[in-house]
This record gives sequence, structure tokens and C-alpha cells, in this order.
Amino acid sequence: MNGGIRLGFAICGSFCTFKRVIPVIERLVCDGFDVYPIMSFTAYNTDTRFGAAEDFIAQIESITGKKIIHSIRDAEPIGPKKMLDIIVVAPCTGNTLAKLSLGIADTPVTLAVKAHLRNNRPVVIAVSTNDALSGNAKSIGALMNMKNISFVPFVQDDSEEKPSSLVAVMEKIPETVVSALSGKQIQPLLDNDT
Repeated sequence: MNGGIRLGFAICGSFCTFKRVIPVIERLVCDGFDVYPIMSFTAYNTDTRFGAAEDFIAQIESITGKKIIHSIRDAEPIGPKKMLDIIVVAPCTGNTLAKLSLGIADTPVTLAVKAHLRNNRPVVIAVSTNDALSGNAKSIGALMNMKNISFVPFVQDDSEEKPSSLVAVMEKIPETVVSALSGKQIQPLLDNDT
């Protein structure tokens, strides 16, 4: 069904969500998407308590069968060569949300999105940030109002301890992608099922 659709899967440094995102990449590949992995500088180079960068890189490259785009130089052709049909940014950190809302393109992920949007093609954002309902609320609002931007449904992940935090329901990325390819925002955006 999805054969031939070239999907960029861009990963930012919300390391606690990596183990939820990798099965989604596997599912997209199994569903027939041609997945091109992209990582921010931080995601590509940082070892954390959640795992070693080289292990995540090896796993993602094995699943997709492609080398990860992890430099400005390698991300730049995405726009001029019209390399992708859709880009997913998952997890999308507060830092990346803010940069995208202001048109800043200084990482492989932000440049990939900016280069892709110039072709009037869809981008799906799966937010994961502790300041979504405070400092980055304006970034989310600005992006929701932009053409060709869709969001994966999200929830407050810990309203008691982190009342400003939101995280996308990563398992809903595939259906959000299908909606975005049809020019629609999946609904409901505020996920009440989790």
C-alpha cells in the first residue's frame, strides 16, 4: 500500500523516547515505506543512561538499510533533489520545535525539514518536551498554524511531576503519516485513550 513512498524519519535528542520510536520505524518499513533516517547532531553523538549512540545508530541503519543523514552537507540535497515525500520528526524536542517555528536551519533535522517544506510536502511532528505547555507553547501554536505541518496526537506524560510536559503517542505515527499524506491533521489531537 505504501510502496514507493519515501519517508524521512528525523530523530532528535529526547533520548527517553528512543526505545518507543525504533519499533515505529520497524513498522513503517514493514508497511512498505522507504525510510530514510536522519539524526540531529545531539542524537547521533550522545551516549546517555538510555543507551549508547552507536547502538541506536546500528539498530536504525539495520532496520532501514540506509546510512543515517547526520550532517548539514548530507541534509541539504533533500530539498533541491526532492528526495522525500514526507518527513516525520520523532521525537521532536523543544529546541527543535522552537527552531522550526522560527525558520532556523542549523542542524541536520531542521535543515531537512526546511529543505523539504520548500517543495510543499508534508511534515509530521511527534513532540516530546518538558516545556510544551510553557516556554514552547508558542512554538507549537505557530507550527500548528503552518501549511504542511501535522502533529502526532499527544498527552501530558506526567501532569503531577511535570505539568508542562507533553509527549506524542508514538504508536500513532503511522496513522498520522497516512492522514498527512492526504493533507489532513489526524484527530483528536489530544489523545484521551492513554
